[in-house]
Amino acid sequence: MKRILFVCHGNICRSPMAEFVMKDLVKKAGLEQEFYIESAATSTEELGNPVYPPARQKLAEHGLSCKGKTARQMRRRDYDEFDLLIGMDTWNIHNMERISGGDPQHKIHRLLDYTTRPGDVADPWYTDNFEATWRDVLEGCQAILEELKE
Repeated sequence: MKRILFVCHGNICRSPMAEFVMKDLVKKAGLEQEFYIESAATSTEELGNPVYPPARQKLAEHGLSCKGKTARQMRRRDYDEFDLLIGMDTWNIHNMERISGGDPQHKIHRLLDYTTRPGDVADPWYTDNFEATWRDVLEGCQAILEELKE
């Protein structure tokens, strides 16, 4: 079973979007039993809060529910428990490596580094452009799934 943890700063926008997009993609591919997918934050700012309403709305526009999801912080033990730890941007990666105590097994990656346009996922907290974030997340998750299926 492949275990994937998506991570962003607060775990209320980008990483939960990635979590639920990836869950949907693996379900549609008939691979639900082969994956375990979660999301987490690098900060403590939003712990226990639900997914941010515009992110929830963007998921719902595509028929996806994130009901019951609340923000949690990444823990050091997540590094051992997950096969891939996928950050949304360079700053997340820095914080993920700090929380994990490094990345000796090369499990930590940026989401868009799996695509033909490596870089940071657009942060809708600052841009308010949830459509751009949706496109980034969908493209990244599709690319990860294709790589893992090979």
